[in-house]
Amino acid sequence: MTTSYDCTAAEQRAAGLEHAQRAIREHKCVVFPTDTVYGIAADAFSPQAVTLLLASKGRSRKMPPPVLIPRLNALDGLATDVPAEARRLAEAFWPGGLTLILHAQPSLDWDLGETRGTVALRIPADDIAQDLLTLTGPLAVSSANRTGQDAAQTAADAQAQLAESVEVYLEDGHRPVDGEGSLPSTIIDATALPLRIVRQGTISLARLREVVPGLLDLDGNADGAAPAAEPAAGPVAE
Repeated sequence: MTTSYDCTAAEQRAAGLEHAQRAIREHKCVVFPTDTVYGIAADAFSPQAVTLLLASKGRSRKMPPPVLIPRLNALDGLATDVPAEARRLAEAFWPGGLTLILHAQPSLDWDLGETRGTVALRIPADDIAQDLLTLTGPLAVSSANRTGQDAAQTAADAQAQLAESVEVYLEDGHRPVDGEGSLPSTIIDATALPLRIVRQGTISLARLREVVPGLLDLDGNADGAAPAAEPAAGPVAE
């Protein structure tokens, strides 16, 4: 049975987080706020749960979900061959609206879809998201909406689209909290050098280049250089 919690009230927030942790352990989906939009989450290490997440959204395995992590030191447990430039970006912009596509650790027992050996990682800058991730560990997370519909900016918006496919809805008001329109995270392909933006989002190219000056833009250009080859990273959806 679907349950919604008003996380602006301390008692409901605690109960909601406990229920969400239990739901994740039981391979069910939950909806919770992030710093960008509301996300639908499932246990990243449960193929059954990830399949349910994708089905809830009406999405195929060709668009695997990113993985949210609670802290920076989880990076090396989930990814391998992390470039120094990617590590600098993570240190500068995590928690925040930056997603890094990296080579996944080959020893991990998970199935996120057709990732071509990659994983997209992010640490969200949101207290409820951080609290849940601390309880559950890494979560496969996508925007809480049916494919083709607007991303949910409240849990109520998400519930109107996802209904009973989600066990727990954690409501904490509008996201982003400033009430502006939703912007997704900026995604960078860090599977090869030079690093390259593959989706522009909340963090601008100018800010990113303050940390990694050689970062390629969406067209594969760095400071007017000729376009680079297409990135090798697998698809990612948020």
